[in-house]
Order: sequence, then structure tokens, then C-alpha cells
Amino acid sequence: MRVLSIALLGLSAATGGLFLALGAWPILGFTGIEALLVLGLMTMHRRWSARAMEVLVLTGEQLTIHRTDGRGRQQEIAIDPYWARLRLEERPGRVSLLVLRQRGSEVEIGRLLGDEQKRSLAGALDQALRRLREPVFDNPQLRDGGGAIRPGSGS
Repeated sequence: MRVLSIALLGLSAATGGLFLALGAWPILGFTGIEALLVLGLMTMHRRWSARAMEVLVLTGEQLTIHRTDGRGRQQEIAIDPYWARLRLEERPGRVSLLVLRQRGSEVEIGRLLGDEQKRSLAGALDQALRRLREPVFDNPQLRDGGGAIRPGSGS
């Protein structure tokens, strides 16, 4: 941010100095105001985007999406993970769309992520939802050589 600010102010000062040397001194004020406006908007955007976040919590009973936007408003969405289906929609020239569907309703997740991050999230979340829907039970008595009495062994 500092490098960008210094570069913007330097470019603005150079442009203003050029117009001042050409005798168009009123332009000097406009270039200064323009640079300060751009820096102010960048600072506001940075502050708002630092507050924005989305947290996904998956438990056996529900998938909860906790969202906080740039202004601090919070939203919580609960979804039954058994019925949730994940879809990654490719959009040429734009960032992919990651959507959770459940019984006719859709929720977009990962709005703040880039394309690669969305793909990574989609893979991890899809794998976690599959493990939840299709659990693997490990019974030591059913393993080979577990010492269990087998039918027909005469014991």
C-alpha cells in the first residue's frame, strides 16, 4: 500500500509540475485532489475488505456458514450436510462460482476467494461431505485374523 501510495503521489506531483511549468497552474489543485481521493477510496476498500470473512463449520448435524461483510454485519446459514450438494460452476473470463444446493435452495460460498482457492475449497468440502454421508465403520472382530470365532470352525 505504501509503495502504491508513493508511486501515485509521485506521478500526481510530476503531472502537476508539468502543467505548472506550462502555465496551467489550476490543474495542480485538481491532480492533488484526485490523488487524495484515490488514496482515500483505496484505504476505505482495504479497511472494509479486512473485516469481510466467511467461515464454514461442518459437524455431524449441520454445515454452518458464518459470514461477516465489510461493514461488520453478520449472517449465519445452517444447512443439513447430508442433503447438501456442491457445484463448482465455470464461468469463462470470470472467477468460478461455488454453490451449495439443498432441497431447492442455493447458497454461494467462497465469494471472497480467487479461482484456485475456490477449487481447493470445493475439493476439500466435497471430500468432507462424502466422508460424512458415507462413513466407514471399522469393527476389529470382522477383520481377518482378529481372533473371532468363525462359523463352522467347530469351536
